[in-house]
Amino acid sequence: MALDIQTFRTRALSAIIFVVVMLGAIFYSIDSFIILFSIVHTGCYIEYSKLIKKTPTITTTQAKVLYNLFGLAYITTSFFAIMHLASAHWVTVLGTTTYYVLPMLVIISIWINDTMAYIVGSFIGKTPLSVVSPKKTWEGTIGGALLAVVAVVILGRFLTGLSYQTLVIVSASSAIMGTIGDLIESKFKRMAGVKDSGRIMPGHGGFFDRFDSLLLAGPCVWLLLTLFAQ
Repeated sequence: MALDIQTFRTRALSAIIFVVVMLGAIFYSIDSFIILFSIVHTGCYIEYSKLIKKTPTITTTQAKVLYNLFGLAYITTSFFAIMHLASAHWVTVLGTTTYYVLPMLVIISIWINDTMAYIVGSFIGKTPLSVVSPKKTWEGTIGGALLAVVAVVILGRFLTGLSYQTLVIVSASSAIMGTIGDLIESKFKRMAGVKDSGRIMPGHGGFFDRFDSLLLAGPCVWLLLTLFAQ
């Protein structure tokens, strides 16, 4: 799969805007942090519900209720996991203790993983990862995850002094579970017969398209840090 320069430019510009908005809200205050993630998770659930309505195989009322309850639990669990990472794990950055570090590292890990997986896969990707998302390759997936871990560990040690164990847990689980979260969302889109869940961001689609990785990565990072972080 050759690198599509125009697609990459569109995705890169949208990703930069996304990162600026996300980190701006996270850094500004904990109130703006909560508001932003409330909007994100609400948007994800609305788009998920629309996908369920468009899915021709989900026809009975009981099936629709069960799928919507699954989506509500899936998305709500992510919201509270991210909130807990912020409120219960304050970290010192350059001498200042603050709440935003772990959610920020999760987002950065996902962003680096997505970007590097696309680039690596474009140059050397040959083995399809899943029929659900045929453009993803094992080579790109592994390369993106490894580069995300390396970058976050170096950045995290320089800025925060968090242990190597914590940084590897955050970056590796964000990359791996983020990819799985993306595949889950792709499966729902395939079932509904649509390319994107929405049109909020050019090159990325809607809320569910953009934050599908966070929905699974957030709870996984929270659980692993709760169990194993020093």
